[in-house]
Amino acid sequence: MNTLIAGLKEDSRNIISDALRKRNHYFVVEKPGKLALEHLDQKNFPLIILSDYSEEAVTFCRQVRAREHGRKYTIYAVISTEEVEYIYTLLNADIDEYIIRPHSDDKVIDVALEFAEKLARNKEGQFLIEQKLRESEARAHSILNTTVDAIITIDERGSIRSFNKAAEKLFQYSSSDVFGKNVNILMPQPYRREHDGYMENYHTTGKRKIIGIGREVTGRRKDGTTFPMYLAVSEVNVNDQRLYTGIIRDITEQRRLEQEVLRISEHERHRIGQDLHDGLGQMLTGISLINNNIAASLRDEEHPLADDVKEITTLVKEADEYARDLSRNLIPVELDSSGLTAAISRMTSNAERLFNIECTLHNLMNIHFDDPTSLTHLYRIVQEATSNAVKHGNASKVKISMASDETKLVLKIEDNGTGFSKSWDQNKGLGVRIMKFRSRLIGANLEIEKSSMGGAAIIVTLLTVGSPFRILES
Repeated sequence: MNTLIAGLKEDSRNIISDALRKRNHYFVVEKPGKLALEHLDQKNFPLIILSDYSEEAVTFCRQVRAREHGRKYTIYAVISTEEVEYIYTLLNADIDEYIIRPHSDDKVIDVALEFAEKLARNKEGQFLIEQKLRESEARAHSILNTTVDAIITIDERGSIRSFNKAAEKLFQYSSSDVFGKNVNILMPQPYRREHDGYMENYHTTGKRKIIGIGREVTGRRKDGTTFPMYLAVSEVNVNDQRLYTGIIRDITEQRRLEQEVLRISEHERHRIGQDLHDGLGQMLTGISLINNNIAASLRDEEHPLADDVKEITTLVKEADEYARDLSRNLIPVELDSSGLTAAISRMTSNAERLFNIECTLHNLMNIHFDDPTSLTHLYRIVQEATSNAVKHGNASKVKISMASDETKLVLKIEDNGTGFSKSWDQNKGLGVRIMKFRSRLIGANLEIEKSSMGGAAIIVTLLTVGSPFRILES
């Protein structure tokens, strides 16, 4: 072990030097002061032994402790039995331990040095561990504060334990504003009041809704505005305490771009639907009228082809009706002044006729969106859910209902079919992905649950706060 002996008393220094030499120490003897401090800079000396209680030795001890890593050194002082009254002076200088040296008792000093070595090794090891821990914390802190994603840590009660710079920018709260508060302050209603119930249910049942999975949710800023975000949550146990870390990414711009892509797509559908209605539909109507006149003339002349021409007229009328049905499906809401309720009613009537099912409508409401394409997205979700119930769930009954309160509007499509398999969430079909995609574009949350009718229930939730829609009076 490397040891530095500092002091002015030569006889004590000699006794300590002899004892250290027997214990195979590398040691340096220096007067307390600048040169002794320089030795500490040049070489690692875990153990420092003060050979006396002189003012210079006491000052040197305080200077060592004042250094950046001054606590890592083990400092012993050696005094004789006649000098014990100066122990308090040395203790006030922050020595670790002292050796009271009886005259000519080398064994006492040897045993004391053995303990000093163990203490020095322990302190040095502890210092290295603490240094690595500090470096690790500094790296983690640096990553947390430089990453572009918001990172929030909460405990098992939902209290916020850390809140990085990106989270401060995203939610408009400072870290001190939210530390120790419930994370539900970052959520709009009704999720705010439901969050603690979700955590309690997870702690009780172990059933995960978002931990280790990740999903798109809605966040709430300090000023009350809401925004779409992707949230991934992980769980870790630290000292028998559960901690949850959420990594959050604002997806507002992504949603805007997706809306623009779909808006262009819906515009093209609208154009094709209008061409079918105004172009092909009108042409087929004209052909049907002309053909009907020809059939009447041939019938008056008792021409043998009169019945064939009449059949052609019937086929043209069916083609005209089919083209108009296609047109209505392509532009179901905009062409109808009655809006969503009429479009859904017409869709369910067609479904009953085509699929031989029973459709029930309950408490449908007309909704106005700032963006007209959002209404089409909502209609498409109902259309896809109804189609899936018949094609994949073999349903014979479908129920479409709406309910609203001060915080949300809920649209539910239920059926009595076979429902979804237990692994549906890992193997989502195209229809489910499209419905979820459309729901995200209008700021809604779409969930799939077991229906009270025995099949599947598609539940679309639109939050009142921050949502660009309003319910129209009947």
